[in-house]
Amino acid sequence: MNRYWIYVVLSGILEIVWVTGLKHSETALEWTATAVAIVISFLVIILAARRLPVGTVYAVFAGIGTSGTVLVEMLIFGEPFNVAKIMLIAVLLAGVIGLKIVTTEETGTEAERGSQ
Repeated sequence: MNRYWIYVVLSGILEIVWVTGLKHSETALEWTATAVAIVISFLVIILAARRLPVGTVYAVFAGIGTSGTVLVEMLIFGEPFNVAKIMLIAVLLAGVIGLKIVTTEETGTEAERGSQ
């Protein structure tokens, strides 16, 4: 796995943090941490999208964020467990994994590749 995919995963994890923070933050410190997580998450995803196909990057980012947020809400914050949600998360993750498998890892822009 190249470092840009690690950036995508890191950004997805940060998305879980900031989305959860949007719902559960109460103090100024918690809101500040949420804002910092948003900024870092988007900076990291921008770095990844410069080198990887943007559509796949966004799908993986959103898949990690969505499934992770649902799981965090159920496991940590007592959201009711729902078999249908778990099955839909599995389908979502299968799609994300499938996109990762079939995506070629062309790096850089057309201009950068032409000058190499």
